[in-house]
Amino acid sequence: MAYRNIRDCVKDLEKHSHLIRISQEVDPNLEMAEIQRRVFAAGGPAILFERVRGSDFPAVSNLFGTLDRARFIFRKTIRRVQALIGLKADPSSGLKNPANLYFALRAGLNALPRRVPGGAVRYRRTTIDRLPFIKSWPRDGGPFITLPQVYSEDAFKPGVMQSNLGMYRVQMAGNDYRTNEQIGLHYQIHRGIGVHHSRAIEKGRPFPVSIFVGGPPAHTFSAVMPLPEGLPEVAFAGALAGRGFRYSVDRNRDRLSDSRLRQVVSADADFCITGIVEPGLLPEGPFGDHLGYYSLAHEFPVLRVTSVYHRKNAIWPFTVVGRPPQEDTIFGALIHELTGPMVPVSIPGLKSMHAVDQAGVHPLMIAIGEERYTPFEKERIPAEILTVANAILGFGQASLAKYLWIAAHQDNPELDTHHIQEFFEHMLARVDWTRDLHFQTSTTMDTLDYSGESINRGSRVVIAAAGEPKRKLGTDVPGLHLPDGVSDLRCIFPGVLSVKASPFRSESDRSQMEKLCAALSGQKSLLDAFPLIVVSDDSEFAARNLDNFLWVAFTRSNPSHDIYGVDSFQEFKHWGCRGPLVIDARVKPHHAPALETDPEVDRRVDALAASGGPLHGII
Repeated sequence: MAYRNIRDCVKDLEKHSHLIRISQEVDPNLEMAEIQRRVFAAGGPAILFERVRGSDFPAVSNLFGTLDRARFIFRKTIRRVQALIGLKADPSSGLKNPANLYFALRAGLNALPRRVPGGAVRYRRTTIDRLPFIKSWPRDGGPFITLPQVYSEDAFKPGVMQSNLGMYRVQMAGNDYRTNEQIGLHYQIHRGIGVHHSRAIEKGRPFPVSIFVGGPPAHTFSAVMPLPEGLPEVAFAGALAGRGFRYSVDRNRDRLSDSRLRQVVSADADFCITGIVEPGLLPEGPFGDHLGYYSLAHEFPVLRVTSVYHRKNAIWPFTVVGRPPQEDTIFGALIHELTGPMVPVSIPGLKSMHAVDQAGVHPLMIAIGEERYTPFEKERIPAEILTVANAILGFGQASLAKYLWIAAHQDNPELDTHHIQEFFEHMLARVDWTRDLHFQTSTTMDTLDYSGESINRGSRVVIAAAGEPKRKLGTDVPGLHLPDGVSDLRCIFPGVLSVKASPFRSESDRSQMEKLCAALSGQKSLLDAFPLIVVSDDSEFAARNLDNFLWVAFTRSNPSHDIYGVDSFQEFKHWGCRGPLVIDARVKPHHAPALETDPEVDRRVDALAASGGPLHGII
């Protein structure tokens, strides 16, 4: 039987040695988050915090802390969902393997939501301040709900089959929020709830929103699932849970607008917060996010709380986000496993794509596409893969990719987007910087990415390479003469050099990149094997490993402003360079600060890991 709630999952994980309990009281202010980060990094078990200081409820984290455990949680239902997706991608698969038809039918029946008169979640009411107030990073603006399922409906087409269920962070207290009366809703650009909010404003109606926490783990996972528009997440939640999404409806009259509103309550959730989005905005944040920096305080919508329900013996699930990898990395891996068959169907010519977690997801997308447009040409050049790249940039959340590197499948049919260094070496051996750079210089950008000109605004670049290798990549650091302020030349991996430059304090410091490129112009013969140079504040750190390179190079640069080139030129609106490409990945004054832990909290968690402590032998 599939899980009906988090407690079912906790019992099952504990039975199979996938979960430990911490019975001593733990502080939700930074301490629980630090424990979670360390246990995840160690590949450890799920953690049940039985006594959370200041709260009436226990909490659990690291449920999805390893891919094997995530597969274990969904072991009874995931084959059905895979069969359903497989049939969508290739209808003939049902004829080849009739078992797939059976599994898909079962998943389809469970996808149908079911309205019920009440539900376990209505056991009792509570208030926001009695919930676990978990703060993850020292500069966070307050406690946040980090595994919410935020539910909304279309004002013009109300009903669960037109709903959106998304994971948008929720600030529970702090800033200017009135405790127990208001909580902050942060939804980024290109999110389904934003469409619903706009529709409510268009209709002149209040905008009711419900926030579910807990319930079947499938409900939590469904809130991050990138589904095509028109397919409600609650349907996927039922299919993956092996039990249709159960809900009830409150019909409340809003005292401010005197409107009778439909507020949906997930019957199987551990907690449900209902409310109405207020007309104005309030500052939300800061919040340590999955790019590895703080997203700063900005004005976002506010939910006026109408009810807070919880089930008997409710457990509060949470996670911690920060510089990858974190637990949300596992979500991404599982999503890839499930949706992989749909990629070639969704975008013709696309073989695979990978939003790179180590670079914060949206800052870097790598892809492989077919190159079949001109098979009679003597030399293969990027053509069809540029069409594919444009399709990627118009496809759901992939449209927020800042750097999109795309290779031609025909050049190496064995190339894999999840073998990241191999992919970069393939690209760098073939790229022609005079031809293969394609910029969008003023466009939308991920809300959490502060490398651009302002919130939600920045640039992107497509780098498309096809054909035979043009160079052999080098690893021996060349003996270059570097200008003043530039030093510590290192090789990150074949074809990529790292240098340190003096700090970027103002716009005038951009001239240092021009001086670097000018100095290297006369030394191009030494750089034939190194088509890419990354400039940072700490060359040793950037070159230490692949993850550091990905994080530094792509989270700290805005393509239109921070890409330079040796012997660069502009011709008929096209920019390119005849020598190496140079990315200025120094920290800029407008960037958000990187995440750091609290030393005192670190010491307290060290004590928990000492001999006799509950985490001894785990972290």
